[in-house]
Amino acid sequence: MTNETHPTAPTSNRGWTVTFAGLGINLALGILYTWSMFKGAIEKEFGWKGSQLNDPYALCCLVFALAMIFAGRCQDKFGPRLTASIGGLLVGAGFLLCSTTNSYGIWLLGFGVLAGIGIGFGYSSATPPALKWFPPSKTGLIAGLVVAGFGLAPVYLAPTSQYLLGAFQVEKSMLILGIAFVIIVCGLAQMLVNPPAGYVAGAKPAAGSTPKPAAVNVTPGEIIRSPLFYLLWVIYFIGAGAGLMVIGSISGMAKKSMGELAFVAVAVMAIGNAGGRILAGTLSDKIGRRWTLCLVLGIQAVLMFAAIPVTASKETLPVVIVLLAALIGANYGANLALFPAYTKDLWGLKSFGMNYGTLFTAWGAGGLVLPRIQQMLTAKSGGSYQSSFITAGVLLLLGVALTFLIKPPQAKPQAQT
Repeated sequence: MTNETHPTAPTSNRGWTVTFAGLGINLALGILYTWSMFKGAIEKEFGWKGSQLNDPYALCCLVFALAMIFAGRCQDKFGPRLTASIGGLLVGAGFLLCSTTNSYGIWLLGFGVLAGIGIGFGYSSATPPALKWFPPSKTGLIAGLVVAGFGLAPVYLAPTSQYLLGAFQVEKSMLILGIAFVIIVCGLAQMLVNPPAGYVAGAKPAAGSTPKPAAVNVTPGEIIRSPLFYLLWVIYFIGAGAGLMVIGSISGMAKKSMGELAFVAVAVMAIGNAGGRILAGTLSDKIGRRWTLCLVLGIQAVLMFAAIPVTASKETLPVVIVLLAALIGANYGANLALFPAYTKDLWGLKSFGMNYGTLFTAWGAGGLVLPRIQQMLTAKSGGSYQSSFITAGVLLLLGVALTFLIKPPQAKPQAQT
């Protein structure tokens, strides 16, 4: 149990305060999505080649996902404030370590391991307290708002990183960012509080809203024995991994037609990424998680096939690249709102942190495996992204088919009185 409650505080605004504090924490932790901005500077200044340029990012994604399990346990047991503060300190420590050297091994430790663990601790503590302040009919909206910060981060971090790299180069830029993130994340962490004991959120769900499950105290040990968990895990792996295949390389794709303005595509993709989380979360409250997820994966598959001629041509108009980036970002981001909402619907809030952390390993596996496949396919095809987009599109169509196997949660019949 945690003591991080304020029973005497007005509850009407407290939930929104917690929600936007979580969003702010994710705005800082979303530095992960700007790795494509750092790659060019690292290659130029450090002389790294090939897979070295992606390994810290890939390791960070994997560690982030694995850390979510332990961070979720910490959040469930000790509360969001402490968990997020630990996250801020670890991300700062990782960046500060990177600021001291150009060593590949130290960057794997600093950015890949320390920052990865820190992002996991910060991210895992942002959503659970916010969801606890609101009724089930707003689960998708609130989850979408909180995680939107992570997706929106490159809107300001892409130009900020470009400025810092130009003015101070890589190592000093990491120092500045590390100090800033400690201050921001640890400061906002103090605003993350759970509702007081006995607090009941909101009113009854609106008519036609998503059916809510009866399971409220399902443990991680129980969910991993459920076939539904593995079905969701595979779909999450596909949806997240396919999006990360593109996000990690969008800057390189955009440079073919946009040159030095490629960061604009990164920033616009981030806007789509954040907007997709809010839109999908809200839509899923209205039409259900499964139909929203099916729609998201289907549109993403279409976009992957549409991207083949767009990226193959050197004469593609920049506005087309930017639009494609925004739409791919939106559909990728939708996954990050839908799966935490699914976790709450199916397994409740008591062990939400660890339950979602366990499911979130699918995001980490997708981020490790599919971008690496994309690298191999692109290298084998002489720099063409065609085979990568075909692979992603086929996988997404498989994901669409799998959504039809998801059975909506059924409410338990109420006892007669």
